[in-house]
Parts: sequence; structure tokens; C-alpha cells
Amino acid sequence: MELGLVGLGKMGGNMRERIRRAGHTVIGYDRNPDLSDVPSLEALVEGLAGPRVVWVMVPAGAATQATIDELAGLLSPGDVVVDGGNSRWTDDEKHAVELGIKGIGFVDCGVSGGVWGLENGYALMYGGSKEDVAKVQPVFDALKPEGEYGAVHAGKVGAGHFAKMVHNGIEYAMMQAYAEGWELLEKVDSVTDVREVFRSWQEGTVIRSWLLDLAVNALDDDEHLEKIRGYAQDSGEGRWTVEAAIDNAVPLPAITASLFARFASRQDDSPQMKMIAALRNQFGGHAVESNR
Repeated sequence: MELGLVGLGKMGGNMRERIRRAGHTVIGYDRNPDLSDVPSLEALVEGLAGPRVVWVMVPAGAATQATIDELAGLLSPGDVVVDGGNSRWTDDEKHAVELGIKGIGFVDCGVSGGVWGLENGYALMYGGSKEDVAKVQPVFDALKPEGEYGAVHAGKVGAGHFAKMVHNGIEYAMMQAYAEGWELLEKVDSVTDVREVFRSWQEGTVIRSWLLDLAVNALDDDEHLEKIRGYAQDSGEGRWTVEAAIDNAVPLPAITASLFARFASRQDDSPQMKMIAALRNQFGGHAVESNR
């Protein structure tokens, strides 16, 4: 089939290559002319035969909205837009209505695989009507990993990004658990080779995973992670997962704690710990450290 792909960064560029390797035609557009196949979105749409499918891989929020707004004026009834970025599921519902007024279909797709997706395939979670999904199915089949699993029609519009959001929330908690275990192992004198302890867990244990494999890779590059500052950004999905849990009265203590742990990494000198230190000094006479 033919596909228009908007956004050719680390993910989008590799996705274009994987789809082409499967024998499909991809016309890519990016604001960076060195990456783009065509000079404009208009040229991308004109280069596709109808019914057209255009896959959007740009940052969530304003960039996605602007792209969808422009496509709404270029596409025709029966065409389909796929949002494969990390948009919030509530935005999907809005986009589906906006495009639906013009007879244009909409599918949201959560994509996981990162820089490894070109060779290993991408895990896909998509939402939308059966008719719209069917128009995109050859591309889903090209992108997914080999084998029976790795892709799912999760439900109605918004279901794909909601599923990906929960996936990323679980990822937060898993990474936090590995990080806490690593720090404790590094802290004690009795464990003399933390990296090899992590490596030993890669076979035969219940905590083996791809994340554990990646942790070992990182320790092979920098055994005690001395080259890395202890700062971790949080993506929107972690916050959205916690917000959705509140809205639905679902307890998520591990995922919520892992999100808050990211916030702690932003503080070189924690204001909260200032108060804790002051209180310990007041009630117990415990020493406080000077900030100078």
C-alpha cells in the first residue's frame, strides 16, 4: 500500500525504513528538508492515491494539533489519519470528531520500541473503527514484531493511546524498582560486583526482562554510572496515568511513587528535606548540615 508519514525523527525515520522493507511505498515529510521526501504536506497528500492513509509522528499537543488541522484541509472523505505520537487519549476523541465532520477517518496508535524498533519491530496498540483500522492494517503488520503478538486493536478511538499510557506507567514502576535495588546493592560493602549480580538475574529469575537487559548494557558502558547525572525527565504518560487513576478511583501506589521519584531528581537541595532536617533538630537535637 501507499502511506504518507509525517515526522521523520528517531522513531519516524526508522519506521519509514521498516515499512519500506516490507514492500510498501512511503512518502515522508519532515520540516527538516534533509530528511523529507517532499517539500510540504500538500505535496505529500498529492503524491498518494486515494483512499489515502497519513500517519503522524510529531510531538504531542500543539504540533500534532497543527498537523491534523492542516491535513483536514487537504484530505478527502474516506481518507484516514493515524496519530502514532504520544498524544493524550482525550485529544484523540477531539481529533476524531474534527476529522469526522469532513468524512475523514481517525486511528490512534501507541507505539513502543524506541531505537530498537527498526530491527525488532514495534509494539502497537491502536484504537478506532474496524473500517478505519482495516485501511491501515498492512502498515501495522509491517511495523509489528515477528510472531503472533506485539499488536492489538485495543478498542474505540483513544484506546490505543490509553493502553500505551498505562504501558508507560508500568514501565515507570519497573524502572524505579531496578534503580532502587541497584542503589542498595551499590551501598553495601559485602556486594563487590553489582554489575555481575544484575547480569546473573538475566537467566532463570522472575525479574528478568528487556529492561534488565538494558540495565546490564548501561552498566557495561559505565559500571557505577559515574558519568551520568542523577536527573530523569518524566514524559506526559506517567502523569496522565496517575490522573486517570484518580479519575477512576483506581489505586496505583507503585506507579504514583515512581512518578514522584522522578520529581525528586530535579532537586539538588530538597526543600522538603530542609523541613525534615529542621524538625529532627527541633524535637531531637539532631545535627543539621549547613548549606554553605
